[in-house]
Order: sequence, then C-alpha cells, then structure tokens
Amino acid sequence: MIIPELLGPVAGRVPDVARIAVLRANALGDFIFVLPALEALRAAYPEAEIVLLGAPWHAKLWRDRPGPVDRVLVVPPAPGIRHPEPGEAESTPHAFLAAARAERFDLALQLHGGGANSNPFVGALGARVTAGLRAEDAPPLDRWIRYVYYQHEVIRYLEVAGLVGAGATTIVPALAVTDADRAEAAGVLGPAARPRVALHPGATDTRRRWPAERFAEVARELVGDGYEVLVTGTPAEREVVDAVVAAAGVPVRPQVGTLGLGGLAGCYAGCELVVSNDTGPLHLAAAVGTATVGIYWVGNLITVANPLRGRHRPISSWTVRCPVCAVDCTPGIYPHRPGDGECPHRDSFVTDVPVVEVVEAARELLRPEPGAP
Repeated sequence: MIIPELLGPVAGRVPDVARIAVLRANALGDFIFVLPALEALRAAYPEAEIVLLGAPWHAKLWRDRPGPVDRVLVVPPAPGIRHPEPGEAESTPHAFLAAARAERFDLALQLHGGGANSNPFVGALGARVTAGLRAEDAPPLDRWIRYVYYQHEVIRYLEVAGLVGAGATTIVPALAVTDADRAEAAGVLGPAARPRVALHPGATDTRRRWPAERFAEVARELVGDGYEVLVTGTPAEREVVDAVVAAAGVPVRPQVGTLGLGGLAGCYAGCELVVSNDTGPLHLAAAVGTATVGIYWVGNLITVANPLRGRHRPISSWTVRCPVCAVDCTPGIYPHRPGDGECPHRDSFVTDVPVVEVVEAARELLRPEPGAP
C-alpha cells in the first residue's frame, strides 16, 4: 500500500506497551485532524489502551462511540493546554499530573502543537517513552520532530505516530456516526421532505468568515434547486446565522444550539452537502462522509483543507494583506522577509471568493456527471 510506504514508521515500536496517552485538548476541527494518527496507533498497538487527554467535550463525544479512543481523561484548563469552558477557571495541573502518573503510561504523545507548554506537560506524565512535536522554543521529548507551520495537519500528526513505530493506515479522518447521533438529529429536524444541504456561516476567527450575504445567495440558489437548506451555528454564532436567514429571502431552517455535537454529526451525515467556512463543523462533515464545499484563507488551505476531490471542493482566498491596514500577515512565519506579520484587525480575509465559484462547486457535487463519484 502506498500510504504506509510514504508515511511509515521512522523509529521502532516500543515493546510491552499496555497504555498510551495522547494529548490533544483543543477544538473540534483540531481533533478531527489527529484521527488518522490515532488509527495508526491502534493498528500498531492493537492490545494497548489509548487514552485521550482532552477537554470535557471529548469525553461526551467518545461516550459509547466506536473508534480508536478507548477512554478520555479530562485535563484541567491551563495556559497552552486548553481554554476553560464556560464556568471553568484556569488551574494548575499538579493534581491531574499526580493522578496521571499513577496510570503508568508506557507511551505519551504530544499531538497538541509546538510544545512550549505541552511538552513539559507530557514529560511530567511519567511515561516510559515520550514523543511529539517541537518548535524552536519548546523543550525536547524522547523522540521528536520539528514543528514547521506550513504542513498539513493530518500529515504532521502521522509523522509523530511514526516516531513510535505506527505507520499510517489512512490519511482521511473518519468519525463513526452512532444510532444516538441520528436519533438526536431526527428528533430535532424531523423527516426530510426534500434532500438537505447545510450551510455553516460561522467561525471562531472572524478573518475566516465569508460574508453572511454571500451565504444567503448560496441559500437562495440551492432552495431554487429544490433543496431544504439548514443554517447551523453555535449559540455564539447566532447573529451571523440570523443575518444569513434574513438576507436569504427564502425559507431556510436555522439551527443554533439545537443539536449537541453528536446530533450535529447525525445531521450532517443526513445531508447531501455542507457548505462552510474553514471551521470545526466543516471538518466534522467530511469526517462523517458528507460532501463539502469549504471556503479557506490560502494559508489554511495548505494546512487543513481536505486533500480529496471526489467529494470535497476547498475554494481558496488569495488575500495575504489585511484588508484594513494592508499589512502582509504572512511574514511572521518567515522572519527574514519584510513585513510585520501581525495586525490587530479581524476583518474577513476571504471576501475575494465569489459566490459563483461556491455555487458551481456545490452543484457539481450535488449533481455529478455520469462516471463521477
């Protein structure tokens, strides 16, 4: 098979491994990208228990869900580890680390980022062997690979898995949809009278948000094509969802906070297509097998866009200068080049993506020509 040959182990397996800790405690899309690395670990260590060190939402997601995660340990919110959820306060991880050391992990993998904060955390777990990423400001682990920003996230974490002898089995993140997920979605949405399409106009980083009126234009076109259009969003994204609904001028169904994460997976699994900014729900949709049209800033196109084209169409903005102050926002990654690299503005960097490209991509996926997937 080609994939294991290209992303095979670069070091030997560790003997006598019974328990593996994997630190990945950030957001939804970030977690989707490590699923192939977790599958590689499962294949290389089929008898070992894989314990995800994650956030409370990880524990809910993996309750009774088949997949490579056996158990979730919720890590405390701490700088560089994870942000507190509503009602939580940041804390020191001392008590957690003492309990984690009692688990006697054989392997501990840092799949969390550059490692300035996370490498000391993983090192403190007391595992026999540690492995992970290392930026220039991070301490080393037993086995490490340099964190270089412009690399696809899935490949980045597969390389870490290779450090402990776990070759890639897939490069495609996949998440199982359970009967409970489908039941939750059906209970909220009811039966579909027409084929469904979902739009997700939000994103935590407002620079990745395509304008709401553009999503509204897409909604009008797809309703005109005979689809039932859902507009999904978190409670924090209610304003942008409401803006899409108001501008659409046709019947669409807003879904803000009506579905849990499992229910959203069930919802997307029942859709013909999801059109979204580059954000967690877009990557969730692809992971449950739904076709996607994603709107990306060019830098994120490199690091996170789905590499497959049979069912996915990432559409790139080519804007690199802030639309407010014209600062080139890439040189921070390339310090030897001129430019500031950072600015305080958070205006959209993806407004140069035209509606017609999104609609054409959506129609091509919804109505494939004979012989196409």
